Amino acid sequence: MKKEMIKQLYNTFEQFALEVNGIECWSARELQELLGYKKWENFSKVIDKAKEACINVGNNVSDHFPDVRKMVGIGSGAERDIDDILLTRYACYLVAQNGDSRKEQIAFAQTYFAVQTRKAELIEKRILELERVKARAKLQETEKILSGVLYERGINDKTFALIRSKGDQALFRLSTATLKRKMNVPANRPLADFLPTISILAKGFAAELTCSRWDIVVAGTDTWV
Repeated sequence: MKKEMIKQLYNTFEQFALEVNGIECWSARELQELLGYKKWENFSKVIDKAKEACINVGNNVSDHFPDVRKMVGIGSGAERDIDDILLTRYACYLVAQNGDSRKEQIAFAQTYFAVQTRKAELIEKRILELERVKARAKLQETEKILSGVLYERGINDKTFALIRSKGDQALFRLSTATLKRKMNVPANRPLADFLPTISILAKGFAAELTCSRWDIVVAGTDTWV
């Protein structure tokens, strides 16, 4: 594919991009022409395959292929209402992957949407990683405060470990030791280093509640607060 062709296709794809409720998308009717399909009937079969691929990876079709209506001109200033589909960038990627790769437009779109989709995935992954790091740091700070409160009341390290295990038992229905075995956590590593973000947040919330209470658990009792 010539450099001029690639530049032209790139500019065209960018030009036809829409933003609906803050989400970048393309009209399927317009994408049909961009990808070199003359008949909607043929292109809709490609979209159907893309929808199947979307379902197979566990995504909601309605999130990426919402049905809409569109007005088109039919000559002499008249218009008529036709079916259309809004395609997210991910949906466009799936459409391109299921299209006729012999078409230059499809070959370009496969790379164009793959690169852009990958960028979005990397950004999302990075944001999720940052959220987990922040949650883990907050949990460490909360547990540090909690340990200080406990030590003021004469609680030693062994009892503190028991209290934390009781907290895990209450949250996850399993003791800390059992959780670590199930998750293959090394004995010298904290369980929270291997938990998902939502579980870290739950442990942090439980620790904050405990810090705010005066009736803290002590050795020999069955009460976890």
